[in-house]
Formats: sequence, C-alpha cells, structure tokens
Amino acid sequence: MQECGLVATDIACRRGDRILFRGLSLSLGAGGIVHLAGPNGIGKSSLIRILAGLLRPYAGSVERAGAVALADERLALDGHQPLGQALAFWQRIDGAAREITDFGLADLLDVPVRYLSTGQRKRAALARVAASAAPIWLLDEPLNGLDAYWSCKAQAAIHAHRRDGGAVVIASHQPLSLDGVNVIELLDFKA
Repeated sequence: MQECGLVATDIACRRGDRILFRGLSLSLGAGGIVHLAGPNGIGKSSLIRILAGLLRPYAGSVERAGAVALADERLALDGHQPLGQALAFWQRIDGAAREITDFGLADLLDVPVRYLSTGQRKRAALARVAASAAPIWLLDEPLNGLDAYWSCKAQAAIHAHRRDGGAVVIASHQPLSLDGVNVIELLDFKA
C-alpha cells in the first residue's frame, strides 16, 4: 500500500454565517481509524469534505499523504448506467488493480444505478471505495441504510483495510463495532 497519512490542524468550519466548530485537530497514520461523532447538523459531513479537499476550512490546514477515497451521500455512480458499468468506470479512473469487493452486488450488475435501493446504493459506494486501492478512506455515514448483516460486512471491510495499512475516517452518529477507534466528539469543538 502507498504512503498513508492525514493531519488536520486547528480546523474551523463556517457554513453561511455560522461557525460549526473550531480548534479541531487530528492525526491519522497507517492502521488508524477516527470516528467523528455528534448529532446531525454539527458539521461531520462538512469535516469529511474538508479532509477530502472538497471544502476549504474557515481556518486551519489539512495535509494528506496518499490517495483518498470518499463515500458520502452523493453517490458517485452514473444513475443511468448499469451498476457493473458504473463501477468499472471508477476502476479505470482509479487505475485500481483490485477487484470489486463482494458487497452482495453480483446479481445487481445489470441493474441501472437509479433503481437500486438505499442499502444497495450504500453497498455500491463502499465497494467502489474498497476497489480504489486508496490508502485513506473518508466515509460519511457508511452504515446508514444497511441492515445488521451488511453493517457487519461493511465494518469487516473497514477493519481489513486498516489491518492492511490503510487509514479510515468515519463520520457517523451510529455506534461502531470496531476496536481501537479514536472517537472525536464534534460537540467538544462547537463554536
């Protein structure tokens, strides 16, 4: 796996006229996992987007070493394409040598993405991230819409990624069944 590191220093997030949080720092290396916790509207998704480089912090800085794969509420799969073709597109873009991890999608590869259920869409997003070979995974509410079985499978994939030297940041208000998780409560940084 390629170099893996993520450091955020003294991050503040402003949305509109509100400062959602300030003074947040985190450091994550190979095998590390951070759980961003807090109620809806506290800024978990905004922080994930800041860490991904898609949103500028109001203050502070982010340094990344290694490629980043993001799964958030915006499914990055063409809704008009069959799932198999949509996933294959990202494999070509990512230059990933990895096969799509089995998230129970084999019977859905001919189904247009727009017809997938919420849980199927979430599993497809996780499969895309897992196939990317990116060492840093940024996952926004990865367990939403998943039943207990697929929630366990998703957490097993996250565990395997970190065991193999990857790093993971998970924004979620749901509890996680993973060992060694560094929990950051965004309420502690509320402005």
